[in-house]
Amino acid sequence: MQRNPGFFFDATAQAELIRRGEASPAQFVELAIERIQRLNPALNAVIYERFDAARREAAVASGPFRGVPYLLKDLTYSKGDLHCAGIAGVKKAGYRADHDAYLVTRLRKAGFVLVGLSNTPELGLTATTEPVAFGPTRNPWNPDYSTGGSSGGSAAAVAAGMVPVAHGSDGGGSVRMPSSQCGVIGLKPTRGRISTGPLVRDSDDVSGLSHEGLHTRSVRDLAAMLDIVSGNYPGDAYRAPPPARPFAEEVGREPGKLRIGVLTTDPSGQLEVHAECVRAAWATAETLAQMGHQVEAGYPEVLKQGSWPQAFMPCIAVVVKRELDYYGRLIGRPLTEDDVEFSTWNYAEMGRQVSAMDYAAGIDSIRVQAREMERWWESGWDLLLTPTLPVLPPRIGEIQPTRENPFSTLAMSISHYTVPFNVSGQPAISLPVHWSENGFPVGIQLAAAYGRDDLLIRVAAQLESAMPWSTRHPPIALQR
Repeated sequence: MQRNPGFFFDATAQAELIRRGEASPAQFVELAIERIQRLNPALNAVIYERFDAARREAAVASGPFRGVPYLLKDLTYSKGDLHCAGIAGVKKAGYRADHDAYLVTRLRKAGFVLVGLSNTPELGLTATTEPVAFGPTRNPWNPDYSTGGSSGGSAAAVAAGMVPVAHGSDGGGSVRMPSSQCGVIGLKPTRGRISTGPLVRDSDDVSGLSHEGLHTRSVRDLAAMLDIVSGNYPGDAYRAPPPARPFAEEVGREPGKLRIGVLTTDPSGQLEVHAECVRAAWATAETLAQMGHQVEAGYPEVLKQGSWPQAFMPCIAVVVKRELDYYGRLIGRPLTEDDVEFSTWNYAEMGRQVSAMDYAAGIDSIRVQAREMERWWESGWDLLLTPTLPVLPPRIGEIQPTRENPFSTLAMSISHYTVPFNVSGQPAISLPVHWSENGFPVGIQLAAAYGRDDLLIRVAAQLESAMPWSTRHPPIALQR
């Protein structure tokens, strides 16, 4: 193995070193363990360690990514491992998952080794990773600041070099927002591209808003992982169109001349976008134009109505109520107000009051908005470019709900650019192309038509070459 074991070797490079016999699976797993043990006390990205199990699994791993370590977000299941969904009452009960998610099975078959679970807010409900059950995850670029949510633990761990890749999930921006704030790549693929089974989630993955996703540092890792975890199983609520070829083959493939719309304001007039976020988007637009793409201001008109229809809010409350009931059944007793955070309990109480007619109207509202979103792509556009976030990372505690404001308006506004693609189910990616004057990464988002994950990978690879980020690392990650 090389003298420098490579905290920031991507998963593809690690796998290649193992394949050539220049490193062993055990060495990269031990490197991940050492990094977690050293950095996690400051960052709190990992809330459950399975180091002994990882060592055993590394010894017998097989597949193209044999021995490459990864983290799983504490909203998805790994058989025999702790599963809390960020809920204090479930943590106290010590519940262990009784099955593997299909995604976990696929990653294991490819040789990836799970070293632990990453932190998430309770039930993934907020745009910052600060659960009462485990405490806040801190941004590796400045630990006084948030990582975003709800996949904040995964994004922070990848940014800090604990692992080269990590799982995330995204119900309103929960992969893309932390990726932007931590300076890594985050993909929410097309709805149904990655199975969320075998568990049937409440109301079909919150009526299609919730997607499994990925955090990586390189586009080639992203494409390779998407090939591994993509696919459908009996009972899946949604199915994405099959790709024309493996996603790994899209890296470096010319996308052709594209028509790309740029949006850096709030069409509804409710929100002011930070100048650094605007600057990141227009710098990317200029780069894309230099590549020969047709880039101009443009966006779906439906966004003038806001990022998502307010009529859908009662549906979320119903899902939260059912989730708490479900976790109560898992631990053998009903969850009470003392087991969960007050904002979660408030959602559940709201859910008790929602009528069947209100619930159905909420579902209708997102279907209508999705239809209007997708029509924009049918009118000759290929991609939409936006900032991933309208603001720079907030301080720890700044957007946590309070009893006076249990549904933080700042938290809602942070997801302004990301939520529409959970509504429509279209693929969207955050890329770390810019850094602010005070040293924070600033992501941009690209969204494509339904099923066109391949196009996102092609353009992301172009930008990775033109606006490289692979040598940008947070200071804490470089400390010896």
